[in-house]
Amino acid sequence: MKVREIFEAKEAALHIATPQQSLARAIDEMAEFDVGSLVVMEGGRMVGMLTFREVLQALRAHGSHIDGMTVGEVMIGDPVTVFPEMEINALRQLMVEKRSRYVPVLEEEELLGVISFLDVAKAVLEEQGLENRMLKRYIKNWPGDEAV
Repeated sequence: MKVREIFEAKEAALHIATPQQSLARAIDEMAEFDVGSLVVMEGGRMVGMLTFREVLQALRAHGSHIDGMTVGEVMIGDPVTVFPEMEINALRQLMVEKRSRYVPVLEEEELLGVISFLDVAKAVLEEQGLENRMLKRYIKNWPGDEAV
């Protein structure tokens, strides 16, 4: 299974912010849309990622006083990215090694969307379920296993 297959099966909504956007507004949007990340865009290109990890670190560092802070001050400026033809096992390994729960998918320089660890887990479960059904069907119809 490849990243493209996971990406094609998921909801296509992409939630974005700008570096100049207030952190408080970004947090409101993340809560409103129940998402754990925002892609930070400027001039039509991705310049970073804001995830709940950066939000929590900013809250801790500033004693929960984030008034006046911007997304650009706390975002990941150079996030880990993947390409659509990457194998799912390589994606899982990368996400674990880099501790990335949200990974932008780029084709050339074009942002296609974001894959989350939850998207990967769902895809793996679905793939395993399909394999299990196929194996059970095969075993049930085992060649030479005639009813006595």
